[in-house]
Amino acid sequence: MERMKVTPWSVEGKVNYEHLIKEFGVSPITDELISRIRKITGEVHLQLRRKIFFAHRDLDFILDKYERGEKFVLYTGRGPSGPVHIGHIVPWIFTKWLQEKFGVKLYFQVTDDERFLYNPSRQLSKEEIQKYVYDNILDVIAIGFDERKTEIVVNTKAAGALYNIAIEVARHVTLSTVKAIFGFKDEDNIGIVFFPAIQAAPAFLESKLTGVNAPCLIPAAIDQDPYWRMTRDVAPKIGYYKPAQIHSRFLPALTAGGKMSASIPESAIYLKDSDEEVEYKIMNAFTGGRATKKEQKKLGGQPEICSIYQFFSFLFEENDEELMERYTACRSGELLCGECKAELTSRIKKFLHQHRKKREKAKDKIDEFLFKG
Repeated sequence: MERMKVTPWSVEGKVNYEHLIKEFGVSPITDELISRIRKITGEVHLQLRRKIFFAHRDLDFILDKYERGEKFVLYTGRGPSGPVHIGHIVPWIFTKWLQEKFGVKLYFQVTDDERFLYNPSRQLSKEEIQKYVYDNILDVIAIGFDERKTEIVVNTKAAGALYNIAIEVARHVTLSTVKAIFGFKDEDNIGIVFFPAIQAAPAFLESKLTGVNAPCLIPAAIDQDPYWRMTRDVAPKIGYYKPAQIHSRFLPALTAGGKMSASIPESAIYLKDSDEEVEYKIMNAFTGGRATKKEQKKLGGQPEICSIYQFFSFLFEENDEELMERYTACRSGELLCGECKAELTSRIKKFLHQHRKKREKAKDKIDEFLFKG
């Protein structure tokens, strides 16, 4: 069996989330925390209800502050190494919900510097990366973030504001620490060794700009956790609250095992995929179905290992009762894989058509979203 490896740059093997909770030292999201959120917001996002966001650090601290009248800021981001796929936007959609329900500001970091310094699968030029920056920002805006409360921070464009914070962070982090956390080697360039200090900076940006210590909540996939372990260790030393985190699972690949990967195009649905590409990828996806219709009727399917079912669970079925009906019908053999694939294909195509319309409108809004501090 392939050994699990989860880092900010790669995810390999079958992901054991219970193991990651222990390895990374995070806490599982409890029903009590979900109830507290429901009391504030009046509802709970499907990604919380279904424990897609499954772990946290100091989420209770953020809720304590909010209940006492102190707002927090959100911080998440994107490394522009290529086009955006549906797996990338899972935490973005939840972040948008948090922004709406809590009425808070979002700093969305675009790490064009990181992608120039570290991309071992394919070295990208600065020109290529800037094309992806523009392209990815359109997808971010199309998600529907509030332009009055959202700052898109492109690292190379916001270097002045970020660098002033980053050097405060860097002074308190040793080389041995970043080697231990990130696995840097002697042959790695010095830029990527310094980069974690830049990644930490937006967690403190609101505090720096306003002069008021602002709590920060970071919604992101669990692979980004090493950055925040370092950031949290430094925060009290430079006079800020430790940033809180809320971690999501990975949307599984359409191929067997692992998460979606840009290096395996058929594993992912990209936001620019045509109807034909969507149909082909879904119809050829890995499922929990049996080899024949007869076996499916007799033995039932296995939705718990099915990539198609996971797409419904993560994003494409809002109604919990209907999701459970789909699960039960699959397990009983009543629902065949072809029917499930056809329904998912229809829903994804509709979603992508709507997204592309929003993306076109976003071209006129980029300047309103860009951080200019």
